[in-house]
Amino acid sequence: MTTATTAGAAATGAATRADYCVIACAEAWRDNGEVLASPMGLIPSLGARLARRTFSPDLLLTNGEAFLVGADGSTEGWLPYRQHLAMVTGGKRHVMMGASQIDRFGNQNISCIGDWEQPARQLLGVRGAPVNTLNNPVSYWVPKHSSRVFVERVDMVSGVGYDRAAAAGPSASRYHRIPRVVTNLGVFDFETPDRSMRIASLHPGVTLEEVRSATGFDLTGVTGPVAYTREPSGAELRLIREELDPRATRLREVPA
Repeated sequence: MTTATTAGAAATGAATRADYCVIACAEAWRDNGEVLASPMGLIPSLGARLARRTFSPDLLLTNGEAFLVGADGSTEGWLPYRQHLAMVTGGKRHVMMGASQIDRFGNQNISCIGDWEQPARQLLGVRGAPVNTLNNPVSYWVPKHSSRVFVERVDMVSGVGYDRAAAAGPSASRYHRIPRVVTNLGVFDFETPDRSMRIASLHPGVTLEEVRSATGFDLTGVTGPVAYTREPSGAELRLIREELDPRATRLREVPA
């Protein structure tokens, strides 16, 4: 299917799985107020821009360097590095990162696979994940939900989970929060007594058994019917398909 044909198909008809993923990412920033949204990746970026255009108009978007931008990418203001750091360390930033591995308590790994002394695979490195997770809310986006990503124990902790933040004491847990994990199968959160991961919603067409078989640990609190991710409104679909992503590049990440 050509890019033009794919874009045309995505511009009409029912919402695709990718559209639901954009909506689910956008919801991460609902009611955040005036915080700096830092989405990493295509679908999280579409979600942040959609949130800004609809239910979270106070969100601040950045071009990743020194400027604040509008939902269309136009420059709105200057963001000095010092001010950026002040927002990070004061909890006024909400990041959506990726994860090569993530466990039941939200510990995330983007550094290496296998033993640290002799890893089977070298990844990005720890980078800013510890600072992000201890100083401001961090959500995660995983485009391919599998038991290789959702593991019982991460090989190395890059992003700090709820169990480790709690063990480190109040100084580590003051701003620590993982609002949600969004994948191509559903939405997950940690709203449980022990802060372990649970299913918040499944995307339409996804079964509970499909999620269980793709997760390397038991999800908490699955005792009855699971909610479905909310359907995008007609206005939201129009924004996604006609203004935010008219070339339907989201379908390359999450096929229809």
